Amino acid sequence: MVGYEDFVKKIHKLTGIDLSLYKEKQMKRRLESLITSHKFSSYEEYFNELSVNKTLYEEFLNYITINVTEFFRNPSQWEILEKDLLPDIIKKSFRVWSAACSTGEEPYSVAMLLTKFIDLKDVTIIATDIDGRVLEKAKKGIYSAESVKKVPQEYLKKFFRKIDDKSYQISEDIRKSVQFEKHDLLNDEYPKNIDLLICRNVLIYFNDTAKDKIYKKFYESLNDNGIFFVGSTEQIILPYRYNFEPIKTFFYKKIIPQG
Repeated sequence: MVGYEDFVKKIHKLTGIDLSLYKEKQMKRRLESLITSHKFSSYEEYFNELSVNKTLYEEFLNYITINVTEFFRNPSQWEILEKDLLPDIIKKSFRVWSAACSTGEEPYSVAMLLTKFIDLKDVTIIATDIDGRVLEKAKKGIYSAESVKKVPQEYLKKFFRKIDDKSYQISEDIRKSVQFEKHDLLNDEYPKNIDLLICRNVLIYFNDTAKDKIYKKFYESLNDNGIFFVGSTEQIILPYRYNFEPIKTFFYKKIIPQG
């Protein structure tokens, strides 16, 4: 009988995703909900089916990679970024990394915001996610009318084209400014020389071992004095052990050890 631990090992072999680095209690709850919804009686029965059923396999990947995002999520934090932080760090050849970007709302949000400070031709925005299907959706830049409700009117008018009553497409200039790439935070090489790194509402799902590894790699990814923007439930415990200095709530600066 395949239990949770055996299921994790089989999934790692099948997909390359190591579920043991996610918080076990949360992951088990999510998986058992998914298994029950399909009326499977065990992890073994579920695994046997998803390993041969493409639709079930893709649903599984989408479900465990937690694709929840929105434009300008937590607006007050974006306001801090705009008014208090970006003016001091914007420079020629500015590099941004939106990690675990899902369907693209976050990197497109930062692209729109950056137009207030710099020509997007001078900006590199790298947007990554482990789920290739959400990246394909992100590249198209088409969103429902409901999902653009929180987009500030100035951006909605300037950067979106209404397709019909139910959907909008973000402008080509904004789409072209973002490079979407498939990336696994736990296994792949990280982009380098990043000035602004955004990874929000993702690390809460990882266990301490995985978070420790990711924070250290984020540090190496950032330029000197680069800024790390985290999610509303993800303030770093003891940030100085990773050489991060809190500068605003949910924002950290890379610090260079002396000596």
